[in-house]
Amino acid sequence: MTLIDEKEKLTIEASEVEKPDLEAPPPIDAVAKKKGKGKDLREKWGKQLDFVISVAGGFVGLGNVWRFPYLCYKNGGGAFLIPYVIMVIFGSWPVFFLEIAIGQYTNLGSAKAFQIVPLMKGLGVATNLINLHMNVYYAVILAWSLRYFFASMSDTLPWSSCDNTWNTDDCVAYEKNVTMESNTSISSVVEYWERGILHKSEGIDQMGSVQWPLLLCLFLSWVILYFCVWRGLKWTSKVVYFTASFPLLMLFILLIRGITLDGAMDGIIFYLKPDLSKINNLQTWLDAASQVFFSYAVVKGMMITMGSYNKYHYNSYRDCILLSAFNSGISFISGFAIFSVLGFMAKEQKMDIRDVAESGPGLAFIAYPKALTLMPLPQFWGVIFFLMLFMLGLDSEFVALESMIAVFIDMKPSFFKKKWRRERFLALLVLGQFLVGVLMITEGGIFWFNIWDNYGATGWSLLFLSACECFAVSWLFGIEEFWDIVCDMIGFRPKFPIMKWCWAYITPMTCLVLMICMLVKYEPLTYNKTYTYPGWAIAFCWLLTMVSILWVPGYAIYRLVFVQTEETFAKRWKAAIKSEFVPPVRENSKEQISSDYIGSPETKIQLENLTINGSSNGNAIH
Repeated sequence: MTLIDEKEKLTIEASEVEKPDLEAPPPIDAVAKKKGKGKDLREKWGKQLDFVISVAGGFVGLGNVWRFPYLCYKNGGGAFLIPYVIMVIFGSWPVFFLEIAIGQYTNLGSAKAFQIVPLMKGLGVATNLINLHMNVYYAVILAWSLRYFFASMSDTLPWSSCDNTWNTDDCVAYEKNVTMESNTSISSVVEYWERGILHKSEGIDQMGSVQWPLLLCLFLSWVILYFCVWRGLKWTSKVVYFTASFPLLMLFILLIRGITLDGAMDGIIFYLKPDLSKINNLQTWLDAASQVFFSYAVVKGMMITMGSYNKYHYNSYRDCILLSAFNSGISFISGFAIFSVLGFMAKEQKMDIRDVAESGPGLAFIAYPKALTLMPLPQFWGVIFFLMLFMLGLDSEFVALESMIAVFIDMKPSFFKKKWRRERFLALLVLGQFLVGVLMITEGGIFWFNIWDNYGATGWSLLFLSACECFAVSWLFGIEEFWDIVCDMIGFRPKFPIMKWCWAYITPMTCLVLMICMLVKYEPLTYNKTYTYPGWAIAFCWLLTMVSILWVPGYAIYRLVFVQTEETFAKRWKAAIKSEFVPPVRENSKEQISSDYIGSPETKIQLENLTINGSSNGNAIH
């Protein structure tokens, strides 16, 4: 008799035991297959280092390099680290670990993981819509980076002179000790960005034509993204080893080069010099919250999906602590690499660092190219810098893309078991996002990009969804029950359960207070503080935001009114928050049988021993 036959026999024997108050359970394999779960339908990490590297690649991205250093200098230098660390400990870190734990427990991606609280299934749609928004405009940044990367290979950097077809009569070549001749003079670096790359129009209502060099770079970016994830998790987990580590090597090289430049120390002092008075400014705390929730890639579906590839018994608690420290550490170190170069540029130009410091695209495509023109071997350092930017965005993007394809695989697992179904569907998914991104590489595209950047995943929407996730797990599923599950998964019970307290009280309250403050301080969107968007564009901004977060209350109302048919609201509520999730039969999981099996105690013990013995012989039951 084979191992499987013996197991089925024991299951049948158990179903024949008379139980007056309980129905006999279906065979364990039948439960797993019915729910679409099991080892044959859900991939796992080849080794746990794959999980660590993939998560690191997914949330260490462009925001660590081009946003954190600027926010640090803007909000009091070293003093900014105080609100930043507080926001990490009580904000992004608990939500980050919560999402990993949800994925690890359910063995499902973000779209179906909230079966544990059916009332909150709208969270699955909301997080993936935010992921979709980010994928579209992040790919445009990759296209810009590629465009500058190829331009850096020219004999003469195209942004260092005024002898190009896009230059105007007001152009002033950017070089050492240059001075602007009049208020209308424009730096050659700015003209290259606005006229040579973007061909920027006067406003969002002047779309103009598609920029073909950018279109080719955008297409190349999506092709690379496609082949990074096209063969599934095992392929992606190998690719991410290079894409996650290589940009960090480039950052280290730029750091060494930066701190050796004349004037670098002035920039570093400017970056870190504490101004404690800034801590009393509400905007400092709002900037810290926006940065940590964005850079930790929470409520985008990515972390739930990454956690779902873990084995049930795995100490993700430890790894989440280490990954959080790594993420914030990279942000901090990036400031030295960036501000050392800005200090050099300010000294060369005899300017104040405040006049050269930029954030976001302004730092990457204006301020840093200016510094490159003043360095020896500018082409070499240009290639290094823009390749680093591209790789930083690339691994964040394809981890997000892997999370998105996992959504559809979880919805229809049998459909994707057929050969080439995944690859073809992924191609259609990539094509759709590419076509939306084309909107942002027209002459008016930068204005659309600015909308997606500010409203596709706004700080207050991230805070709202984070609070909803904590509320769903703590107050609907049950914090004590979920905490017991987490302790079972990680293999120990922390003596200081800060996570449980954060999920239940601290994090959701912090998120809601900060969200309200952000809405109170809301100002209509502008571009570069000079262009004011028309009313219809502002309306579109809000539509872009609300189309994701309204799924949470919208689905909850739909569930209570149309799905639940109980007579009273109290009964409907109770039914709507009752978990629909049936845990899969897990490899080496004695606890799984103990919690799910309701046959006789004798047969249950036999099944536990059968699972353990089968596992030791390499024939575990799934």
